[in-house]
Amino acid sequence: MDTKTILITGCSSGIGLDTALKLKDDGYRVFASARDLKDVQILKEKGFEAFYIDVTKKETITKALEEILEITNGTLYALFNNAGFGQPGALEDVPTQALREQFETNLFGLHELTTQVIPIMRKQGYGRIMQHSSVLGIISLKFRGAYNSSKYAIEGHCDTLRLELMDTNIFVSSINTGPVTSDFRKNATKKYYQYIHKQDTVFRDEYNKDLLGHETKKEKDPFTRSSKVVIKNIKHALESKKPKARYYNTEATYLLGTLKRLLSASLLDKILMKI
Repeated sequence: MDTKTILITGCSSGIGLDTALKLKDDGYRVFASARDLKDVQILKEKGFEAFYIDVTKKETITKALEEILEITNGTLYALFNNAGFGQPGALEDVPTQALREQFETNLFGLHELTTQVIPIMRKQGYGRIMQHSSVLGIISLKFRGAYNSSKYAIEGHCDTLRLELMDTNIFVSSINTGPVTSDFRKNATKKYYQYIHKQDTVFRDEYNKDLLGHETKKEKDPFTRSSKVVIKNIKHALESKKPKARYYNTEATYLLGTLKRLLSASLLDKILMKI
């Protein structure tokens, strides 16, 4: 295989880092990015061509792409928009500013990078774009409303973009990840303390049990899987002649996605309330 290039955002840890490491081992030329300069330095020490990208800052996207195109003679095979986080809390407790920050990273940043990359791919005549969505872009869980909303938006973004790129050789795939081992919950907990914890809320006891309870749990979540399940689908999206429009990752995603199609809204809601 000729060396193919891919830009991945959110490579400081978790799925982004694991995907970057695996693709690099498999012969891809990986441009790994992170939003903290210390993480960019760590990526360089791991042997990556690493770049500073904070997807909420347009100028960092533009600068990184200019540097990448300079060393690739103007081409980029693939983009994996992985950067994202989850703002927990009941929607009535989520300040508009917190919701705005959720969308700035999970959707608006994804959109900015995607729209800067598409002209590159149109010019070269090919490309792969993978947008990191979630099982929570298919179904919703309580206290995840900000995150649910941002991921549902990504689904609409992907579905529309596929239609608009139908007559090109640029493929767009949604990566619907279920529970995977990462720092996601730890980072979400920080956002809880930043925006929700100090509020006078009727959900206090439920927050302590549902949002913070995982910190004291010792048993392993039976539904959580390693990032390998995601990487397998990323590779298919990169290498298949006909990538899928949507990749389900983990048994939980398949199960809940199937229930969404088969059950009435009221029955599905009863099941989701028990999760």
